[in-house]
Amino acid sequence: MHDQRTDHLQAKVPRYTSYPTAPHFGTGVTSETYASWLADLDPVRPVSLYLHVPFCAEMCWYCGCFTKIVRRYEPVSEYAEVLLAEAGMVSARAPESLPVTHVHWGGGSPTMLKADDWRRLMDGLRLRFAFQDDVETAVELDPRTTTREYVAALKDAGVTRVSIGVQDFDPGVQQAINRVQPFDVTERVVNWLREAGIRAINLDLMYGLPNQTVPNVIDMVGRAMQLQPSRIALFGYAHVPWMKSHQRLIDEAALPGPTERYQQQSIAADMLKAAGFEAIGFDHFADPADSMALANRAQKLARNFQGYSTDGAETLIGLGASAIGTLPQGYVQNVASITGYRRSIQSGQLAISRGIALGADDRLRRDVINAIMCGKDTDVATLCRQHGASESTLDAELEILSPYVTDGLIERHGRRIVVTEFGRPFLRLIASAFDAYLDRGTARHSVAV
Repeated sequence: MHDQRTDHLQAKVPRYTSYPTAPHFGTGVTSETYASWLADLDPVRPVSLYLHVPFCAEMCWYCGCFTKIVRRYEPVSEYAEVLLAEAGMVSARAPESLPVTHVHWGGGSPTMLKADDWRRLMDGLRLRFAFQDDVETAVELDPRTTTREYVAALKDAGVTRVSIGVQDFDPGVQQAINRVQPFDVTERVVNWLREAGIRAINLDLMYGLPNQTVPNVIDMVGRAMQLQPSRIALFGYAHVPWMKSHQRLIDEAALPGPTERYQQQSIAADMLKAAGFEAIGFDHFADPADSMALANRAQKLARNFQGYSTDGAETLIGLGASAIGTLPQGYVQNVASITGYRRSIQSGQLAISRGIALGADDRLRRDVINAIMCGKDTDVATLCRQHGASESTLDAELEILSPYVTDGLIERHGRRIVVTEFGRPFLRLIASAFDAYLDRGTARHSVAV
């Protein structure tokens, strides 16, 4: 018998960390556009900061991030200076010192920064922005390059949450993705963090990796639970060698097929829920007392370029090479080239290379897609009214969902969509029905599960 689920598993759709998604950004949004958008910000509304550190000590073959391998520290320290300069330029173009409630450091690997530079950067940001008393500061951390001194610097800088890259604990899988990281290395860093008083710890796990099997995944989740994290991010490996050439080093024959991937995701999710974690969206799990679980139950879960978040700020300012920002008017992205980014900032010009201004239809569809991606009961008619549109505006898109009702992924009550527990892994696929850009251009995406 044909399994309809197999068709869903092989669908290739965006991850919807924005709408419209990044492949549809264009050069019509410039540095001058960004400066005008910054000047129009409401100075009392909170903003978030994202800082991109595009350096690593070695390349992990599965990686989909923008990063560069460096053997010397000078390029990293020089980059830190440019980051501070950009932060000053952005702050100067805003109407006042903007109130900051969330800060996220990503990469690459922010642990490439030395402790003194880390402290200096955080002090510099506080001079340029108005950090609120309850600001959450999160850092992506590579245990292989983390020292006790670095953990002390995180504490001194007021870091409240850390996300640790793990992927899998199995040595064979680690060899296949060029990320050898023994369990005791991760455990040691977790212990250092707790000793320093940083107890909000997320672990990044992956399924669908080369040589990975269901037994691997069962062992992976069991070991992760030994570390007692407050959150787990369970990502499906996105094999996109046409975008990331280093992924060609992965043996495609060793990658699990769509049904195996689904089985790996399902068993991991079942184990995490059995351990008491609350399922968040399609790829996160949180301790019931964690702020993300609380936001999920209160229907206040958000989604941005870092994935699921408790950050409800409308404005996210991206700093660094390739960083993306969100403003009420639209999206902006910095120059990806580190050299080009540095040249722009040192010349006194904001380093924007592309972006997109949001129209009324974009805003409506973004709200529908975000609601679905956050697992909320989505009343499409109400959202249409809130955007000044007819309740029937998205009826054609609702009809696209009819097969998903038959397959048990969703329930439909008129113009209201309820995603079932069975449908949770397919949130990206369900949301894609409302993506007006999906069939435009030549953008290629990873599989839905």
